[in-house]
Amino acid sequence: MAYDLIISGGTVVGPDGTTVADVAIRGETIAAVGPGLATPGAAKTVIDATGQYVMPGALDVHVHLELPFCGTVSSDDWRTGTRAAARGGVTTVIDFAIPYGEQSLDDAYNIWLERAKPKAHIDYAFHMAITNWDRHGKEMEAMIKRGCPTFKEFMIYASEGWQSDDRAIYNTLERCKQLNGMLLVHAESSRVLDELIARRHNPDDMKKYGAQLHAMTRPNFIEAEAIQRATMWSEATGGRLYIVHMSTGEGADIIKAAQARGVNVLAETCIQYLVIDDSVFAREDGHLFACCPQVKKPKDIERLWKGLESGEVCVVSTDTCSFTKKQKAMWNGDWTKIPMGLPGLETMVPVFYTRGVLGGRMPVTRLVEKCCSNPAKIMGLYPKKGTLAPGSDADVVVFDPQKKIKVDYAMMESGTDWNPYQGEELAGFARHTFCRGKQIVTDYKCQEAAGWGQWQPRTLA
Repeated sequence: MAYDLIISGGTVVGPDGTTVADVAIRGETIAAVGPGLATPGAAKTVIDATGQYVMPGALDVHVHLELPFCGTVSSDDWRTGTRAAARGGVTTVIDFAIPYGEQSLDDAYNIWLERAKPKAHIDYAFHMAITNWDRHGKEMEAMIKRGCPTFKEFMIYASEGWQSDDRAIYNTLERCKQLNGMLLVHAESSRVLDELIARRHNPDDMKKYGAQLHAMTRPNFIEAEAIQRATMWSEATGGRLYIVHMSTGEGADIIKAAQARGVNVLAETCIQYLVIDDSVFAREDGHLFACCPQVKKPKDIERLWKGLESGEVCVVSTDTCSFTKKQKAMWNGDWTKIPMGLPGLETMVPVFYTRGVLGGRMPVTRLVEKCCSNPAKIMGLYPKKGTLAPGSDADVVVFDPQKKIKVDYAMMESGTDWNPYQGEELAGFARHTFCRGKQIVTDYKCQEAAGWGQWQPRTLA
């Protein structure tokens, strides 16, 4: 037999178009894509995908699994998180390895690898967080040689020991220019943000407004000014910059203008910023939706969708950082103590497909562009990942374009007891998911495959 598996007769989706074809897999790689491959005896197994979409496995390049944060640890570990990812059509995730205290980048890498290796069902990589420029700047070259060419700096989170100042960001961008690295920046203006929080952090305001203060103390200019500043350092140094989880229309305008000037800057948004607005904070359970940056206004949602179409928003990710209701209840009425983050791995592709494609905002090819090919290219994994082509990893997802499943946290793989989209009917859940040829999801059910996922070294183009 020529092949181990053929996925037959499906509509193969790429960023530039669709075609009815067979996808043949041998071992862990794609062997052939084209019509007429599923001849008698050609493969050990044939899956009929007639009427189904067949697309590359998505890459979520912004996740936090088992993250110590906000006085607790995020509730999705490397087992539940990667199972959730597979059921949502994601076959590669990139987490953030964060050094604490006097730890080196090498220490952080080893700690994150130890967590991921025995549990991961799908493939993974790490961005290396720089929390001490004077130490970590000297370690960047060795990490790039190892296959970790992307770095992360936070403009906020001094209390977590993560914060970088303008000096560190400027220096890191210079070093990225020299070494062919890329800097990912969490862009929020900490000093003004801290001032606005302090003004509202009193019993009367907290009793009156509750979780709404999370949005009231983070106006759009908190993100926009920080994006402007980071973009200026990128322009001055020539260093490659990637703005993570962009949530504002103003931010998209800044990125578009900078790109028109030739600045080497890209920006992602997250699925929640495309579909949830800050009216949720007025709900009785509004504190559950606290994430950082927070969801914004309907006009920001519209601008971000427009940015996906025109190109200044290049990637959709999740910033998955899950917490249970009990963990979220730690706030006890004080919005500054809410563990910030949302589950998203299991629903990113279904929400984007349902609201974006079935909602008439964009073609299905755009989903593959923003969730598969672009993230793979930008993060140094293409064409190994992000495409269905001979020689690429056999990361393949099959889904029914019309079948909708009602979101119910109790029936999902994520390690949370709630979901932002609870009760919604979503299409786009994976019927079958293959990671490097191994079937992780079969007929919408995740199979146990802990340890199958492998760390992926990367080199930027």
